[in-house]
Amino acid sequence: MNGIFTALLTPFNTDYSINLDSLKNLVEFNIRSGINGFYVGGSTGEAMLMTQDERKLVLKAVKDFAGDRVKLIAHTGSTATDFAVDLALYAKKLGYDAVSAVAPYYYSHTLQAVKQYYYDIAAASDMPLFIYNFPGGSGFGLTTETAAEMFEADDRITGIKHTSTDLFMLRQIKERIPRAVVFNGFDEICLAGLSMGADGAIGSTYNFMGAKFVSLYEAFRSGNIEKAQKLQNEACSIIAVMCRYGVFQCEKEILTQMGIEMGQCRRPFLPLSPEGKKAVSEILHLI
Repeated sequence: MNGIFTALLTPFNTDYSINLDSLKNLVEFNIRSGINGFYVGGSTGEAMLMTQDERKLVLKAVKDFAGDRVKLIAHTGSTATDFAVDLALYAKKLGYDAVSAVAPYYYSHTLQAVKQYYYDIAAASDMPLFIYNFPGGSGFGLTTETAAEMFEADDRITGIKHTSTDLFMLRQIKERIPRAVVFNGFDEICLAGLSMGADGAIGSTYNFMGAKFVSLYEAFRSGNIEKAQKLQNEACSIIAVMCRYGVFQCEKEILTQMGIEMGQCRRPFLPLSPEGKKAVSEILHLI
């Protein structure tokens, strides 16, 4: 498990049902771009705005479309352990390579409760498990000490999706837990994460510029830091524009303008503004 993994978007029809035709096209487009795997059903996929059955539909469709051509990580995180376990068992049945879960959100759980949530998912699924460390979204921030305890307690805990700007912590985890596979989570610091020891990266903008990040990863691995920096800077120029208008909305509009109809994000996300659509049109040539 390493390299560039696309945090897969979910395309919707005009009635907000899942657009399976576009999902297939998106999967094929990304595989052609050279990505190493998909992270399915995460924040980028709007999983938290879906029903349990819809999340299963996406997991199955992506497995059907991708087959065994790339690695697949199923995000099963939820507010309830039973829901997360149910999705993890379904991912195992489908043949996913690993599962992942964001910490249970909304309620303020004790540290022991959060740890038990992960142990329960790992034990029930008996699959490699990636902790999704996203303090900005879940309200729970993993520490190096807690990570070390969890990796020691259960060999099925395999890695971390580190969606945090704390790259010192990323380095500490790699030093403290040599077997931990750590993915950088923020696209705008992909190169920085790799330089601090990340084994790869999982990102949402890879949906439409996966080839750029594959090239960045390969340049870094081969020691061509100048090329890697150039590609990271190009990506950051695009991301900076997207941050002004809504990242997910811009990502979907970019892909729609590239020929893969993505539809709108589900409410309460607002539609992309006319100014945002114009800005997207103006940055397409940078991709």
